[in-house]
Amino acid sequence: MNPATIVFSYGIVIALLAVLSCCKNDFTSGSPPQQPETRCAASVPSATNPGEAPRTATQPARSKCAGTCPISAIKHLIVIVQENHTFDSHFGRYCTAPPGSRPTCNIGPDCCEAAPPRDPSGTAAIVLTDSEHARRSPDNSARCQTYGINDGRMDRFATAPCGNPKNVAYADASTVKPYWDLARAGALADRYFQPVVGASSANDMYLARAAFVFNDNRYSPRGAIGTTCAGTVRPAEYGHTTIGDLLDRAGVSWAFYAEGYQAMVSAVAMRKCPPRPEDCPYSHPRYPCVYDPTDVPFQYYPSLREKHMRDFSTLGKDLADGTLPAVAYVKAIGYHSEHPGKGTKLSSGVAFVNGIVEAVRRSQYGNRALVLLTYDEGGGYFDHISPPPPSPGDGKAYGTRVPLLAIGPFAKTNYVSHVVMEHSSIVKFIEWNWLGATGQLKTRDAVVANLGSLLDPSATGTPVPEH
Repeated sequence: MNPATIVFSYGIVIALLAVLSCCKNDFTSGSPPQQPETRCAASVPSATNPGEAPRTATQPARSKCAGTCPISAIKHLIVIVQENHTFDSHFGRYCTAPPGSRPTCNIGPDCCEAAPPRDPSGTAAIVLTDSEHARRSPDNSARCQTYGINDGRMDRFATAPCGNPKNVAYADASTVKPYWDLARAGALADRYFQPVVGASSANDMYLARAAFVFNDNRYSPRGAIGTTCAGTVRPAEYGHTTIGDLLDRAGVSWAFYAEGYQAMVSAVAMRKCPPRPEDCPYSHPRYPCVYDPTDVPFQYYPSLREKHMRDFSTLGKDLADGTLPAVAYVKAIGYHSEHPGKGTKLSSGVAFVNGIVEAVRRSQYGNRALVLLTYDEGGGYFDHISPPPPSPGDGKAYGTRVPLLAIGPFAKTNYVSHVVMEHSSIVKFIEWNWLGATGQLKTRDAVVANLGSLLDPSATGTPVPEH
């Protein structure tokens, strides 16, 4: 936030001191709060920068607690980003409402649409077993996804020149049942879309920038550790402001936990690439067996490159030691990410995610953290719900739906949200909860919905806005 000259009245100064005192008292005791806190979001008359609109309920007064005193009772956010599956792929057989019925209720699987037994072209869906998942990966390029979506008809995933009948595939129920259990215990978004048509890296960028940066997997981050080992494409770097920059400026702690990162760092220091892990099913020491920096959107920005990277193995230590940052992103190595093909098993990704959820639940952060599980993009698999119109934030077309689960004590229970959201909604929530104003990147974060429809206001203390 740009500095501005603000004249405070005596009463405002006293109110701000009360807020700071609240923050200190809440987090120097070493024990978690016994109930949702609202005192740190005390009603302080808001001041704004020149030209900035007065703050509303979605732009709460900013505290000065360096990330330890967010607006709501959510003290920590953990965002797990898996890969390449649509909503129908994972939850099409969890939901039970008839396809096309657009249910308006919100409690339970009866309140989201089941995936149809056949796609609009008449192609019958197959069961996406571990073996089928390991065998092939659909074409997930922007070109092919555009063919499949076909102006919202959703009818060419199987029949387009780049399509395949096996793209109409729904995960084996026994394999993804742990995700269904998390949906029953938490909140599921059935209108959460990949931000842009195309492959993984293009969609990952929205987690950092909330805007379009490049198509598909066109570029790798110039100078990032592991670029030459993961698979070389054209190098690039960017100078946009990201949510990471905003968090740094505000003194809010954050980190990106990547599986395989330390192995890559150690190998590159010896001028070689890391060996293939013994349990990686692919036969070469390349993706999906090694850390891939193109999966980390912040690596494209020189101001952030490597600065906030941590190996995934340190997540457990940080949970145990009480050193978890306010905002954490988690990325699995390729063969644990659910990316199809090259021997990758769907069940391996489910086990990876379940392990994180359980570790957080059992830790000291269990009653202070919100866990989000989402997918970078749909991977070229079929989904039956048409995307919304292009975003006014950057004019780019949305892709297929992908899953988003809100997990933990702040999530509504057995709830299905029908609010249209995407990766930029996560950015907006971070701005709202830790930075005091949304839309600071002046991209899609200014126009997308927030995460409030998934969250229980009786738990969050201060209600999180839906929009």
